[in-house]
Amino acid sequence: MTMEFTTDVAGKKLIVKTGEVAGQANGACLVQYGETTVLATAVMGDKEQEGMDYFPLMVEYEERFYAAGKIKGSRFIKRETRPPDEAILIGRLIDRSIRPLFDQDMRRSVQVILTVLSIDHENDPDIPALLGASIALHMSNIPWNGPIAGVRIGQVDGELVVNPTQTQRATSNLDLMICGMNKRVLMIEAGAQEIEADVMYKAMELGAEEFEKINKFIEEIREKTGKPKMVLVSPLSPEDIVAKEEVKKITEEVVKAEMPKYFFDHPLKMKEDRVGAKKKLIARLEEVFIEKNIGKDRRGKGFDYAMKLIYQEISQAILDRDQRIDGRKLDELREISCQVGVLPRVHGSAIFSRGETQVLSVVTLGGPGMEQYLDTMEDSSRKRYMHHYNFPPFCSGEAGPLRQTGRREVGHGALAEKGILPILPDKENFPYTLRLVSEVLSSNGSTSMAATCASVLSSMDAGIPIKKLVSGIAVGLASEEGDNGFKKYKIITDIQDLEDGPGGMDFKIIGTPTGITAIQMDTKTKGLTFDVIKETFQASANARVKILEKMTQVMPQPRADFSPYAPRVTMIKINPDKIRDVVGPGGKVINEIVAQTGSTIDIEQDGTIMVTSLNEESKNKAIEWIKNITHEVKAGEIFQGKITRIMDFGAFAEVVHGQEGLIHVSEMANYRVEHPDDLVKVGDIVPVKVMEIDRQGRINLSMRALLEGGDQPRPADRDRSDRPRSGRPSNDRKRY
Repeated sequence: MTMEFTTDVAGKKLIVKTGEVAGQANGACLVQYGETTVLATAVMGDKEQEGMDYFPLMVEYEERFYAAGKIKGSRFIKRETRPPDEAILIGRLIDRSIRPLFDQDMRRSVQVILTVLSIDHENDPDIPALLGASIALHMSNIPWNGPIAGVRIGQVDGELVVNPTQTQRATSNLDLMICGMNKRVLMIEAGAQEIEADVMYKAMELGAEEFEKINKFIEEIREKTGKPKMVLVSPLSPEDIVAKEEVKKITEEVVKAEMPKYFFDHPLKMKEDRVGAKKKLIARLEEVFIEKNIGKDRRGKGFDYAMKLIYQEISQAILDRDQRIDGRKLDELREISCQVGVLPRVHGSAIFSRGETQVLSVVTLGGPGMEQYLDTMEDSSRKRYMHHYNFPPFCSGEAGPLRQTGRREVGHGALAEKGILPILPDKENFPYTLRLVSEVLSSNGSTSMAATCASVLSSMDAGIPIKKLVSGIAVGLASEEGDNGFKKYKIITDIQDLEDGPGGMDFKIIGTPTGITAIQMDTKTKGLTFDVIKETFQASANARVKILEKMTQVMPQPRADFSPYAPRVTMIKINPDKIRDVVGPGGKVINEIVAQTGSTIDIEQDGTIMVTSLNEESKNKAIEWIKNITHEVKAGEIFQGKITRIMDFGAFAEVVHGQEGLIHVSEMANYRVEHPDDLVKVGDIVPVKVMEIDRQGRINLSMRALLEGGDQPRPADRDRSDRPRSGRPSNDRKRY
């Protein structure tokens, strides 16, 4: 049965339709916000995935070009192919929002697909997609502890705005996506222009107020359309269940007894030590299993359960004793080291190491013509700054195939890009295209934050005049749930491997000592309270200051000049009406400049011209050429003119490239000249002065005016006003 539900969110109607489409999905709905419409579907597999040690959730955000009334721009491919980065990031955002509310021991596949059907170019589809995922799951029979809701918060003219339009977002200095339930926060994604922590906190509180209203609306939808939640019955026989409980009990006893010896009696500072401790514990567990005649097929379940218990015990040690397995204090950073200029010939490079996490970042500078062209459902524009992140298998001590860039790599690169963007110089002051690539060399906790720090250092090594230094850090959590919120929790700074388990969080913040430029948070709890968020802000701020001190010691300010191997870009402005003169018929003129100078030339419609070259002399030659072409000649200017044509009545001289003027025979000397070629030949360079620009735009030149006494008329030529230049009547004169 088709049903329609409507509520108001930030002054705009949110319309949800159920029972109308996708009837074979476990849950489906159409969500419309403004005129932006998204189809949300949720489906669960009918059997458990054998051999998996994680919950198989898939979230896909699908853009459709027809939603924007566009046909894909490629000449050869007209259908949608691989999702653009923006779609991947939205899919990850929704995944991080809904995943904590599933039973992580589930092994049935759940797939949520969000398909954008129409967009109005004012209301972004990511918000209705997130809400659609929540509604489809909540109304379905899929076990899930929702609902959740999310909103976007902006700051326009100093005021916080809920779900700002795209027009408002263009002037907003904050772009915050926040998601949660019951006044607890499950996901945060933010980019900002160095927003103060208290402003960010208020924005989050405002978001929480809004998603509480939306969650009540979603509950109403479930009351009228929801299916009973499926109870997943174990496929095990009663005997198998008893055996499973036996394995579970043995595992708990061994882990409790052996954990102190392997993990807490002495600090495990290196990842290798912690991996070794896990292997020793598992080996001891296997010995006990063999002693008690536990078969091989049942031992694997015990080993998986042991890993879960290890995370829990590490978290409990933090809660009970403030003890971390590497011996650090709760707010202590791992050892930090920085290097700059580590590679020859590249435009800028740096290595940032924090403990065993190590990232190499490399900067490449290019001209404006190297900008990335975007052709997505919502956007057809260009991008001058790109941050790419690579995570090869060797960085985690593994061997594996190198495939196309994964969603995680796209997400980590985008986070670093978002955090660095506010400190980069504006295009008007720095007309370069920038590509930063972060290569993870060693991974053990928060490589995206190391990539951010390494990229800032490499940018300064490249001579990029950044506005400020930023750094980033990941803050974690150890917690115990209570009836209303956390029974107990501890904030931990600079988390690594085993500290990111159940009851934890990965709260990454990038910023300066005084403000925040980017946030990304996901959690393995039922949601963070605002007390936790406030403490996290403070812990992050303290850590970022310490990191910046280390970075500043190595690179206090950007280098004064670029690498000799980097291109030089100079921006000049011309009258837009002169663009056609620079380009020439069929591109003849600009192609000649490029061929003769080896420079690259990019022209904007507003008359901005950017000249790029590896050679300073070639670049200056191209600039001078363009300036000559576009120079607007004025009366009184003096040039070295090149004789291009000789007529009976005078000679034509090119004063700047493509612009000629006439030197009348009477203006060639202080005496009477019978014929111009008595004084000049084609190709001669002669000094000339611009006497006037007539009504038809013709340039009249004089050689005589630059001679001694040349400002006085010759006696024989005092009255020559009625004498046409060509000897023909003046009304037959042709424009030259």
